[in-house]
Amino acid sequence: MERKEEREGGLSVMYNEFGLRRVILESVRAQAPQTQRGSETERTAHSRRTEERLRQMHGFRYVSGKTLKYQIYEEQKVGTVIARLRDDVADILAKLPSSVSLRFRAMQRGTSSLLTVREQDGEISVRTKIDREKLCEKNLNCSIQFDVLTLPTEHLQLFHVEVEVLDINDNAPQFARPVIPIEISESAAVGARIPLDSATDPDVGENSLYTYALEPNNFFKIDIQSRSDGVKYAELVVLRELDREVRSGYELQYTASDRGVPQRTGSTLLKISVTDSNDNSPVFEKSSYVINLPENSPVGTLLIDLNATDADEGTNAKIVYTFSSHVAPKIMETFKINPDTGHLTLLRRVDYETVNSYDIDVQAQDMGPNSMPAHCKILVKVVDVNDNKPDISINLMSSQGNGDAAYISEASPLDTFVALVRVEDLDSGLNGEVECKLHGQGYFKLQKTYENNYMILTNVSLDREKRSEFSLTVVAEDKGSPSLSTIKHFTVHVTDENDNPPRFEKGRYEIFKSENNAPGAYLTSIMATDPDLDTNGQVTYSILENSVHGSSISTYVTIDPSNGAIYALRTFDREDVSRISFVVQAKDSGKPPLSSNATIILNILDENDNPPIIVVPQLWNFSADIPASKFTEAGQLVTVVRATDRDTGVNAELICSIVNGNEEGFFLIDPRTCEIHANASLENFPREHVELTVVVRDQGSESLSAKAVLKITLYENMENHVQVMDQGESPLDLSLIIIISLGAICAVLLVIMVVFATRCNREKKDTRNSYNCRVAESTHQHHPKKPSRQIHKNDITLVPTVNGTLPIRSHHRSPSTTPPMDRAQMGSRQNHHSRQSLNSLVTISSNHIPESFALELAHATPPVEGQYQPRPSFRGNKYSRSYRYALQDMDKFSLKDSGRGDSEAGDSDCEMGRESPWTGCFWGGLF
Repeated sequence: MERKEEREGGLSVMYNEFGLRRVILESVRAQAPQTQRGSETERTAHSRRTEERLRQMHGFRYVSGKTLKYQIYEEQKVGTVIARLRDDVADILAKLPSSVSLRFRAMQRGTSSLLTVREQDGEISVRTKIDREKLCEKNLNCSIQFDVLTLPTEHLQLFHVEVEVLDINDNAPQFARPVIPIEISESAAVGARIPLDSATDPDVGENSLYTYALEPNNFFKIDIQSRSDGVKYAELVVLRELDREVRSGYELQYTASDRGVPQRTGSTLLKISVTDSNDNSPVFEKSSYVINLPENSPVGTLLIDLNATDADEGTNAKIVYTFSSHVAPKIMETFKINPDTGHLTLLRRVDYETVNSYDIDVQAQDMGPNSMPAHCKILVKVVDVNDNKPDISINLMSSQGNGDAAYISEASPLDTFVALVRVEDLDSGLNGEVECKLHGQGYFKLQKTYENNYMILTNVSLDREKRSEFSLTVVAEDKGSPSLSTIKHFTVHVTDENDNPPRFEKGRYEIFKSENNAPGAYLTSIMATDPDLDTNGQVTYSILENSVHGSSISTYVTIDPSNGAIYALRTFDREDVSRISFVVQAKDSGKPPLSSNATIILNILDENDNPPIIVVPQLWNFSADIPASKFTEAGQLVTVVRATDRDTGVNAELICSIVNGNEEGFFLIDPRTCEIHANASLENFPREHVELTVVVRDQGSESLSAKAVLKITLYENMENHVQVMDQGESPLDLSLIIIISLGAICAVLLVIMVVFATRCNREKKDTRNSYNCRVAESTHQHHPKKPSRQIHKNDITLVPTVNGTLPIRSHHRSPSTTPPMDRAQMGSRQNHHSRQSLNSLVTISSNHIPESFALELAHATPPVEGQYQPRPSFRGNKYSRSYRYALQDMDKFSLKDSGRGDSEAGDSDCEMGRESPWTGCFWGGLF
């Protein structure tokens, strides 16, 4: 909070809550008027002219050259706020677009690290405690200077900040010695003067040494003098004649004080000894001398030859030259006086820019007793020569924390700010005027802002992939004679932008892999390159989601995201999938990321991993029953073997051969078509049965085979035997055969159920010769129950009856083939030509149901009243609920009426004495 405001000439002076003075200079230093006099109108016109010159000077944009001056007292607490630039330069910032979020950045140099500038609002505050005496020693003008830029660089403004450090009275005057011994001859005349030690006070201004005081006495006083540089010193003046015999010594308190608030003092003790006198003292020709010394003078240069005279003779006239006792150590380090000759010579080279003048006190004292020294002053003025090269200070636009290089994005537009250059020369006049140039191959340019400040800007668009580094040279040369120059190099690094996507060598890769690989097997590696750097060029790989035969591609293959190595996740089976196509995406890690794709075609090569499968005839336990005519002639077809192999190529080329059972040579097989022909007339075959072992083998490198035992039965009459061999030109798929068979069985079952339901319905209406199956059930002995088992469709086979009699079956070899009948049941050949009464019955195959659950059919009993009497053969079987649900509507026909969830042995509701009591009771017990 500002407490008050004053006007000091052309400056606005404000005091804030810390008592700090804030001075804002409202004009450009380099262009400021030389006088504060003049009307307000003249100053306004001058400001406009200055602004116009700056606008012309900056060219591409308007850059402010405003200088801001502030004041702060030393020893302020860390964090003390000096100013807020956003408020002090609000008039300039108001010209910028309101949407721009400005930041302030200090381009610090030298001692400016004592202060800190906040980026958000340009608040300048104390970073570390400031000791003015350490910072500037005795210089009256002590300030911290630095430049502040506004970012972003598209709206760059430049302000020069000068913070003057004001002195506080924190140091008291101090004497170098606690006791100052002085010898004075008793013959010293009244008014004789003896220079005293000076006190030192590192403060300046009113806080510096102001005056000296001597303890009151009647014999001495002090006279305060000022040197050419304004420093005060005291001389002891004798007020009365001294008499050593009366009093040989004096001890007086000698005090130095300043004018600070509060006032501070320091004191020492003057210990004055009165000695016997030497009547005459040496005398210098002059009391003071002025010498001009060029700063490039070599060591040993003679400054002056002092010549003091003494009227005495002998040792009382022998003069010795020395520096006065209160001469500062810096004088004795820089100059040397010959005690015998009085030659003042240069002991160490001087520097005008460091110290431009020296005040030297010299005394001449004779060798006589009680000698009284004479004093003179020598003022050495250092003359400037062009001995300082220009100094180049470069503040780089660096975001990497490295002050030796600038970092510029390759996406930066033209005229992007790179660095701030400031040149200085400690010399004066033409020796201190500097010209600055930039050598940078035309990619960058140097633009002057104000005074000795320059900006380095980009001159062309940059591309890191073409050139990532530039070496720039700044040359500063003064106008002295001879001129001196300084060269400074720095590097500009072009930082990367994510402007290049990863690229594959080609857009399509085709690889080959044999099937039956191990999961995790290596397939191939693909690589994409990205010329960008770091994360912008860090490529990761992934497989884009798609499906293969309804499964995600991620279940087939995977890719190492870091190196593009592709691995198999499963064992490939060419018979399931022979070709897999997927897309690999390479994506970098930039923001935003860029990507590219490549298509991978994986061809799975076949291996001989599938043996042949014999599909015709259908086998059970590797065997099949084949009926054949006994009258087959040589060359006629007996049967055919059909086999498939899921492999390809030679792995699927099949060859058939008979390996056993053809010792007599009655059969011949074609190795390619697998057709078995009679090699001779089978009428001459000695047996009715023959078992041929047929082997089907593929042509793979490690051949695989399938074996079938063909049980061929020779019949004289083939008309009554169904040969269930597929004589088609191409074998059907096993699953397709099963589906067709099940469909046919279901259709037949449905017809049978409808027929028997109709018959039972008629028999219920006719009460003659009625027979209740439940009565038969009660008279039949009960068998123990056995575990239930579900019946499958494949367990059901249609069995024909011969002359109304059901043949006995002890075992079925296959659910799809008709088993051979016993010769005793078949009768003679004439019985085969008789009319067959085919009542479609359903039996349960013992191949699919345990033997204890097989439906046993006994021999047909003698006919009763022209009918066949059924013999119950059920042993407590339970049948699948699925069949029961399919026939739930048959309850009204009294085919199933047990009242329980499953039918048990002897559970029958059909009646006796009908045309087909066997089939009626059988179906009643089954369902």
